Amino acid sequence: MAVMIDGRTLKGKQVLRVARPGPSGRYEKATLAKSAREAIAATRAHIDANFMNDEAPFMYSFNTGVGLFKDQRVLMSEMTEYQRKSVYAHATGIGEPFPEDVTRATMLLRANAFASNYSGPQVALVERLLACLNAGIHPVIPQKGSVGASGDLAPLAHMSAAVCGFEEGEAVYKGKRMKAREALARAGLEPDFKLGAKDASALINGSTVSLALGVLATEDARRLIKAADIGLALSLEAMRGELAAFDPRVHAARPHPGQALVARNLLKITQGSKRCSASARETIYPDEIGRTPGKPPAPRVQDVYSLRCAPQVHGPAREALDYVSRIIATETNSATDNPLIFPEDDGYRVISGGHFHGQYVAQAMDLLAIAMTDLGSICERRLARLVDPTLSYGLPRNLLAGKRGLNTGFATVQCSMSALVMENRTLSSPGSVDSIPGKSNAEDHVSNSTWCGRKARTVVENVEMIIAAEILMACQALSLIAETAKAHPLGKGTQAALDALRETIPPALDGDRWYAAEMNQATALVRSGAIVEAVEAAVGGLE
Repeated sequence: MAVMIDGRTLKGKQVLRVARPGPSGRYEKATLAKSAREAIAATRAHIDANFMNDEAPFMYSFNTGVGLFKDQRVLMSEMTEYQRKSVYAHATGIGEPFPEDVTRATMLLRANAFASNYSGPQVALVERLLACLNAGIHPVIPQKGSVGASGDLAPLAHMSAAVCGFEEGEAVYKGKRMKAREALARAGLEPDFKLGAKDASALINGSTVSLALGVLATEDARRLIKAADIGLALSLEAMRGELAAFDPRVHAARPHPGQALVARNLLKITQGSKRCSASARETIYPDEIGRTPGKPPAPRVQDVYSLRCAPQVHGPAREALDYVSRIIATETNSATDNPLIFPEDDGYRVISGGHFHGQYVAQAMDLLAIAMTDLGSICERRLARLVDPTLSYGLPRNLLAGKRGLNTGFATVQCSMSALVMENRTLSSPGSVDSIPGKSNAEDHVSNSTWCGRKARTVVENVEMIIAAEILMACQALSLIAETAKAHPLGKGTQAALDALRETIPPALDGDRWYAAEMNQATALVRSGAIVEAVEAAVGGLE
């Protein structure tokens, strides 16, 4: 079923359906709502009838230059050339191209901004964007060069050059990079597209590349958040932790909704567990040091912070994500170029504003990066405990089965995850507070939103691998002591998570393997939602 855009109701999940192929390998198509098409056409008809003459008052980018040339009239006889040169002047992107999903999300979101009917483009321009998107023509858009104010001018100019069939534009079509004109022709579209007044400005104005990154990163983070709670539960069971810290009375005393939600999830996932109990701790694990058979261990009383304080860390990440989601949802259905056009009396009025400025997206992406970095950090600390028997209460060192020395175990997996944590800490340094004036000080404050989006997306991708590694390693720990601890069954949810992983990845019981393969398999299971679905089926859903 096609995703219909009207400029007001587009959801993040719909963006994902268009930006990424589904299980069949095909992309969802996008169409313009009839009501939006009619509204855009009516607005444009008024523009053409009343504004497109050399006596019309100055209207920024309709009949004037841009930036500090805002007071220079562009004659109607120059309009076609002006549109072309506007794209040329701003096509200054550098670096590797964006991945396909970012490009597709950008095209969809730009069309949706037009559908709100504040930008004044030709209907044909909106249809052209959607036609290229639906035909699988993916403009080559360099990742670097935008400061996220006056929009993502550089990357959007490269997109525009491809969509309009400029000789210099490039696109990827059916997996091959080629001249955009060739891609358009192969797809059955007319290579040449004539831009009308304001069309070029509408295309390149607005921080839509930043938004595309933001939508994808936010939706991916939302998919991960339940998996993080499952990883925590598995680690807690592996280390026979205390469940008292998740008691609802504790969280009512400090009533933050995020931490209370996480605590409820943990109790739900571990319901029925006998592993997180004093009696389970009487069993001596393979590498438990200083224990005398038959003598009960010292009372646990309370666990270390990475276990006991997990709701106080996972919870704020959830609440930050809620805020980020609200910002991105609003931005998704906003007009973000300049100027905008509004009905007034019997006609329309053009008003200059600053909706192209990407500060909302920039700050939201910085917050997302910070929250997800901390979530990944606490997950990795649990990994570090799992491989150290002095910290895991006797789990086999390095979670190794097989001859020691000849084999090394999972300590190297934890090491790789610590590398991602350190990378995330650098990437979570805020970019939204950085501003360098540009364009002869016409842009004297910029948002840096594109960089904020790029780094937030990388942080989320890294955290996805860290969470997957915690699930993988905690399951390895549970498999290694399955026989030893068989008298103390796992909770319903944790057992379901273990079983779901084991359908794809068998336990490492004979020594070292090519761990990279199962790290990737575990990440794929988290990405697909298979583990979360298995747990929710067992316990009746998570929050």
